[in-house]
Amino acid sequence: MESISDIRLKSKTLAPEDTDAFLDAYKDDERAGVVKILEDCRKKKEKYLKELERIDNMLIYENKYFDYARICGIDEVGRGPLAGPVVAGAVILPKGCKILYVNDSKKLTAKQREELSEEIMEKAVSYGIGVVSPERIDEINILQATYEAMRQAVSRLDPCPDLLLNDAVIIPGLPQKQVKIIKGDAKSLSIASASIIAKVTRDRYMESVSDKYPEYDFASNKGYGSAAHIEALKKFGPCEIHRRSFIGNFV
Repeated sequence: MESISDIRLKSKTLAPEDTDAFLDAYKDDERAGVVKILEDCRKKKEKYLKELERIDNMLIYENKYFDYARICGIDEVGRGPLAGPVVAGAVILPKGCKILYVNDSKKLTAKQREELSEEIMEKAVSYGIGVVSPERIDEINILQATYEAMRQAVSRLDPCPDLLLNDAVIIPGLPQKQVKIIKGDAKSLSIASASIIAKVTRDRYMESVSDKYPEYDFASNKGYGSAAHIEALKKFGPCEIHRRSFIGNFV
């Protein structure tokens, strides 16, 4: 008789589509250990199907505009921090592409974002990143800087998109048809994917400059106004990546 440890090992590498056959193969095995393994497999499949349903719901806009050849999701991160750039992501996914666990980047852990970012960039037809500096933010204001970052991201796509799905904005100066979706990073797989790669890009940058400006702990707060960051700002004053137009209440 096959050992329970061998059956457990098989279950660990089981593809979702093979679950029913696996359950059928061991349904008559009454050993408590096997019964537990089969129950865990059922729960895992239920969780997988629920995630598939969630992802299908995030393709509503992509399916609505399916006749467009290249649909691009666009989102930004970093509008609110006291320091660092604003970063925009633009992603064109293949038709019918489903990347499980993609979600609004704020709802994911750093590890999940890192892993998903790699998968998104690997599977995307094209992706682009736009970065606008703190100096430019101070010069033209954060809204205009956000638009500039988004235009940069779109300009780096090859091939070019013919439809833009945007998180809550209409971007001036672009020729493509645009669809403004409120809370789009929770409703569109393309926008959520753009949100993830933008967030990972910005976080990596803030971590990279943390050693240069250790007093502000940018690796932890990513430039946002945490209590410790504000206290450091009051004590040491701004560094070169602080947004002067954002910190008037503290210095």
